[in-house]
Amino acid sequence: MGSLVQQPRTWWKESSVYQIYPESFQDSTGSGVGDLKGIISRVDYLKNLGVDIVWLSPIFKSPQVDMGYDISDYRAIDPPYGDITDVDALRDKLHERGMKLVLDLVINHTSDQHDWFKQSRSSKDNPFRDWYIWKPPRYDAQGHRLPPNNWESHFQGSAWQYDAATDEYYLHLFCREQPDLNWENPAVRRAAHDVMRFWLDRGVDGFPIDVINFISKDQAFSDSDQPVLKGHEFYACGARLHEYLKELGAILNEYDAFSVGEMPCVHDTDELIKAVGADRGELSMIFHFELMDLDHGPQGKFSAKTWPLTELKATVNKWQRLMYDRNGWNALYLENHDQPRSVSRFVKDDPEHRDASAKLIAIFLGFQAGTPFIYQGQEIGMANVPKDWPMDEYKDVDCLNHWSLYKDSADEDTKARLKAEYQKKSRDNARSPMQWDASPHAGFTTTGGGTPWMRVNDNYAPVHAAAQTSDPQSVYHTWRRVLEQRKALKDIFVYGDFELLDEQNDKVFAYKRMAGSGEAALVVCNFSAESVAWPWEGKAREVLVSPAAKTVKDVNGGEVRLGPCEAIALLL
Repeated sequence: MGSLVQQPRTWWKESSVYQIYPESFQDSTGSGVGDLKGIISRVDYLKNLGVDIVWLSPIFKSPQVDMGYDISDYRAIDPPYGDITDVDALRDKLHERGMKLVLDLVINHTSDQHDWFKQSRSSKDNPFRDWYIWKPPRYDAQGHRLPPNNWESHFQGSAWQYDAATDEYYLHLFCREQPDLNWENPAVRRAAHDVMRFWLDRGVDGFPIDVINFISKDQAFSDSDQPVLKGHEFYACGARLHEYLKELGAILNEYDAFSVGEMPCVHDTDELIKAVGADRGELSMIFHFELMDLDHGPQGKFSAKTWPLTELKATVNKWQRLMYDRNGWNALYLENHDQPRSVSRFVKDDPEHRDASAKLIAIFLGFQAGTPFIYQGQEIGMANVPKDWPMDEYKDVDCLNHWSLYKDSADEDTKARLKAEYQKKSRDNARSPMQWDASPHAGFTTTGGGTPWMRVNDNYAPVHAAAQTSDPQSVYHTWRRVLEQRKALKDIFVYGDFELLDEQNDKVFAYKRMAGSGEAALVVCNFSAESVAWPWEGKAREVLVSPAAKTVKDVNGGEVRLGPCEAIALLL
């Protein structure tokens, strides 16, 4: 444990964020697709939960090849969601309640349907040509045309797409319909800054920024020798990244705006701390991916790996200490639109343990140092899609591209193993519609009984918001209490130090939080499916959150006894 650091105080450190995936949140028209008016109708649900910032995944005009992360117009709303006046109405409704609105910003790449790219591909001398990354082909000894290098797309296959019209390849780190912008070009950077100012001037409070660390590419474009995801070492933290982030940071700072940068594939903590250091003027916080890679096997995401609790502890401790000791800031998350459900991934999602597991997640995550992010449905304990869903229920382009590599050639054992990994890790797990009530389609779509764009999880009858908001013992109310206590005791939970306890215990994750005043709290989480007695000689003066309704007397007898998947938070 380091000495207590005086953390600079800001509004976004004291906030919590609720992420909405608009397609799947609430359909107000019966189209089967969620929309902005649906979100507006649920603002009080979010206010009562106690969240401060509402984050919308992309709502801009898009061909929807990658669920809106392929933007064709940054100033227009995709028509199924509504229009720009709906954004204004949502902003006003949130602001009236003291809440803020942040919009997902995707500026590493655009859609190939964006006017910039249409111009760029039209000819080599078009003024927009160098807004994207174009390279001539290579040829092998036999004269076969090859991509400029061996970099791989995050969605399988080469990261280069040949364009016959100009006999060159363009770079796309994701789908071929998502060409990467060339941030070396000052005009591209100015255009990105203009997009930010357009929305900030409109009263939006900041941005989560998609794969922001990919914007600076090594200009040599050398071949890669990496075994998985070839090329990422040349763009995950390029030479000019921090220069570009400082430019973004100057604009954000001018508006006192919130920012969180998604930063996959970076493992150098010095680079990451530069992006979020309090004195650096870059981003408020980042999403690192170390916890998200915990269950990725040797062949990447869709290969199996089991992990011990000690590995989770080491990772959490590393990031808690790093950010505290070096004046950075954590974005605390265990699920989002790209990740499976945390209750299925980190604890237990069988009917017997699901509720306790979801409450454990709230206590475990919400009391760490950093800004907590809650993904829609996490607050009611939504789980992964059922194991018996056939492949034709899956929509995730990443998952389906992977399946297409094996479905016709692999043996049945391999296919069964892959399907088990998709059910654990596909992005579809996060994208099934929000479960509002026990009516058909879980109340996600009502008007005229539309068919949801994606099937609702079969478990919506026992797991839905209406039953939980009225039940003080529910997962929803556990989250509400955690967020309430985090605010009430912000010297401890927002600005205080972190100490991991009992590091080698393979069932119990326990940690302490300490304020500069000497006030402290203890969080104890039993990640196992059996009861445990955790030896503890300390004294609690108050039980802050206990889903099992434990009292001070229950914990002050030399040990903390916890049932399966039970967690507790105590004021010492």
